[in-house]
Amino acid sequence: MTMDNMTREQVDRLINEHFAYEAADGVEGVLGSLAEGAEHEVIPSPMGALKDRARIRAFYEMLFRDLKGERVTPVRRLYGEDFVVDEAVWHGHIADGRPFLCDGRSGPVSFRLLHIFEFRDGRIARENVWCDLAAIQRQLGCVPGG
Repeated sequence: MTMDNMTREQVDRLINEHFAYEAADGVEGVLGSLAEGAEHEVIPSPMGALKDRARIRAFYEMLFRDLKGERVTPVRRLYGEDFVVDEAVWHGHIADGRPFLCDGRSGPVSFRLLHIFEFRDGRIARENVWCDLAAIQRQLGCVPGG
């Protein structure tokens, strides 16, 4: 994959719009920022890599039900030849800890978030998201399987 002949400014605008749709719980906007046939994966989601729009939609609908963000603190954005890595700290409230192996737990959390993006046709072709699961579980007071 390449950055699809996009400038850094175009890439930044696309990523920032994608994040703004996520912050506003805008499923349609999020999906609109993805290329046809995009792949979306959140680590540690048991859903694995999602490669069809219906499954990606279902993931975001569940996510927006369970998480309410208050703010995101950018840390750094690194540009490779074929990808972008975005690091941030997410601050908000988890209504149900299900996505983080803490069923029924809720509360305020802050955790590090790392995105790896690839692009096609001026859209996001692959979004790989890594969450600091240990920090989330510690703040919600749960232990996996316990």
